[in-house]
Parts: sequence; C-alpha cells; structure tokens
Amino acid sequence: MAPSRTIFVAGAGIGGLTASLALARKGFRAVVLEKAEKLEEAGAGLQLSPNASRILVELGLEPRLAGRAVVPESINIMSARAGGEICRLPVGEAATFRAGAPYWVVHRADLQAALLAQVEVTPDVELRLGCQFEDVTKHARGLTVVQRRGLTRQQDVANALIGADGIWSSVRSHLFPEVQPQFSGLIAWRGTLEATALPREYTSSRVQLWMGPNAHLVAYPISGGRQVNVVAIVGGTWNRPGWSSPGDANEIKQFFASARWPATARMLASAVDEWKRWALFTLPDDEWHEGQIALLGDAAHAMLPFAAQGAGMAIEDAAVLAKCLSEGASDADGIAASLKKYARQRRGRVARVKRLARRQGRIYHLSGPMAVARDLYIRVMGGRRMLSRQDWIYDWRIS
Repeated sequence: MAPSRTIFVAGAGIGGLTASLALARKGFRAVVLEKAEKLEEAGAGLQLSPNASRILVELGLEPRLAGRAVVPESINIMSARAGGEICRLPVGEAATFRAGAPYWVVHRADLQAALLAQVEVTPDVELRLGCQFEDVTKHARGLTVVQRRGLTRQQDVANALIGADGIWSSVRSHLFPEVQPQFSGLIAWRGTLEATALPREYTSSRVQLWMGPNAHLVAYPISGGRQVNVVAIVGGTWNRPGWSSPGDANEIKQFFASARWPATARMLASAVDEWKRWALFTLPDDEWHEGQIALLGDAAHAMLPFAAQGAGMAIEDAAVLAKCLSEGASDADGIAASLKKYARQRRGRVARVKRLARRQGRIYHLSGPMAVARDLYIRVMGGRRMLSRQDWIYDWRIS
C-alpha cells in the first residue's frame, strides 16, 4: 500500500470509527485495524451532548440514528436522601435549538452500527476485522505497521498510526509501556430492560440521576425508547483479569435495599435481570503522541464516566486530529508536528473534563449534612442555571 496520505487507526470502537470518517472527509485514506472478527459493542447506553452530536451530524450520522437515538426532555436530578426529584435540567428541543445540535441518549451498539454503516459507504476507509496491531517501526518513508491475522503477519507503510484501541491500548503499550491503567475503587453495574417491564410513568423521555450515600444510579431510554439503560455505581474491589464480568442481580438489589434507597430507585435496580460489572479504570495525564504516532479516546485519557463525556471526548479528539493533520505537511516532520499540535489542543480541555468527572463523582456520593447542603444548593440553583454550568462543554466547536 502506498504511504501517501494513509493513516492507520488501531481500534474500531466509537473513537476509531469516528476518526476514520473524519480523516476520509479531509482527504486521507484511513485503514482501521480491529482484532475482533465481528463488531459487537460492549456496554449499554451512553449520553452524547451537543459537543459530540454536532460532529456526528456533520459526518452524516443523523439519518442513520433516526429512530434509535432519543432526545430526552430533561435530566432529572434525584436525591436518595430527599426521596425524589430536586432539580430538572431542560435538555430537550429548546436546548437543541440553542446549542445547534441535539442531546442524544443512545445504545452503544446502535451508534457503532451507524458508524459502521457510514464506513462501509466511504471509499477512503478500509476496515480490517480480525486484524490486530502488532508492531510499528519508523523509517525515511514514514511508518511500517505490522499486523497479525491469525498466524499471518502483514506489513504496510503509512504516514501515521493512531491508537484508538481503548484503555488497554496495544499502541500505548508500544509507545509508553510504563503508563498503566489505575483502578478507581468503583464498579459500574450496567444493564438494560424492556421499557414495557416498567410502569408507564417511569419510562418517559428523561435521564434520571439518583444521588445517594456512596453510590449513584442513572437510568434513561435507549433504542428509540424501547429499552431503558440502567447504570449503578458503587464501591468495590477488583482482582481478576480484564475489567468486566457478569454481575449477580441479587447483590445489587440487596445493596440498594439495605441502604434504604427510595422505592423508585430500588425498583429500577430490581427490574434488571442481567447485569454486567465493569471496573472503572483511569489513566494519568501523560503523553499522547510520539513522532508520527498518537493516541485518541480512552487509549489517551480514560476517565470516570461522571461527566457523561467519555465518548464525547473521543469524538472531539477524532475531529481535531483530522483537522490538524489536514492543515500540516505530509512528510514525516509535518505529520509529527500536526500530531503534536493535536495533543496540545486537546490536553487542557480533556484534563478539565476529567477533573469535573472526579468532582461530580464525589458530590453524587455525599451523605449526612454534606448531602443536605448539596441538595439545597441544587434546588436553589435551579435547572437552567445548573445546565448553564455545562455550557463550556456543550457549546464547544472545533476552531
């Protein structure tokens, strides 16, 4: 394969597929390496605020997500201590009009399917399933990217390599082997249920965020409102390989029952029959690139999910990466300079979002007098003022 304007992307998750489409839009040829034989997105739902959905709309994804993505009317902040709602953030059609892009809640599999469908009709993107990144070497013509498919090894020359292969990134291990994911001490229990399994008044188009002592619970509609995504965050230990495992439904039900959470929250936790436990890992703020190789999304900056911006930051990364590469020279020095610019433009914003996520996690889990003060503050602020505190995230546009 000729190296001219060819970018290899390791990983066909949300960040990698978005990056490939953004690169193709800027006139590059993107080759996406994915070790899985078939794309089956793990996890359940995710929230995409306007800073991320705006990019997806520009890439042509909106028609493919029609009927799948849900625009919630509001984010309802609920307090276990108070027993119900204390504030409602309006993120529906009016907020969509103001931001110029929607606030979407969507099943991860639906988003990945839409991205994949767009990739399949984009001539300048090649997706290689069952093909794993193995090694990379630098030389005068650019990079030689070594891949493995079963017992077969293949080598291609490229201008750049982007590691979008998640928190356990092979590309990052090649660049910075000393950088290792750090367990946060928190476990996310994730599950879905059919909307018909809940009373009608609990399936409206809204995001529920329940805050409680040492835990919180989030629920929102996905798959066009046909399913409800439920996530419970609790403390725990992790001493097994990988970062996910099946969860015992009785364990999480007992947790919310013993802590005397309100009936609605207990009902949501009890309604899910099949749970998956995900250990929450983060990465330290380290380097994102070296020469013609760069990292994107969780491979660069895995964060806690309490700002609902993990996918959003990866999507933003993809857009900025493509723009920086399109504005630079195509020789080795030019590519390296473009990737340095990309990292410089992204590091500050992502670090700020990571700090916000950590802080919000602590706030959600307050108990006693601190929880009383938190609830009073949120009530006094009100929904619109609380939402405006997110303007610096939601109003972001690529410059």
